[in-house]
Amino acid sequence: MVNITGQLAEIFSNIGVKSTYGSPVDIDGVRIIPVAVACFGFGAGEGIPSHEEKAEGSGGGGGGMSVPVGAYITRDGTTRFEPNTIALMAVGVPLAWTTGRALTRIVKALKR
Repeated sequence: MVNITGQLAEIFSNIGVKSTYGSPVDIDGVRIIPVAVACFGFGAGEGIPSHEEKAEGSGGGGGGMSVPVGAYITRDGTTRFEPNTIALMAVGVPLAWTTGRALTRIVKALKR
């Protein structure tokens, strides 16, 4: 049987920092390097022999996400990071809401 999980780990072991920084682009003497937070996940599965008529099994998985968080911009020999505020708000607002909701439930539970 082929070890799919091992093959996926080998294929994706070199992905990381390379996938979070884009290729530099030069526009009118300004160098732009896009930055994103990237994550991915995979799953696996297998079958278990059964003593009944059929042996069954299943598996699957996969997924990925990339959020453009900003860019490093070099002008006149000075490099600075300029954030992508829209993407950060799109990620930050639900995270802040979920954290606040969890904290209120924890405080309520501790008061009892």
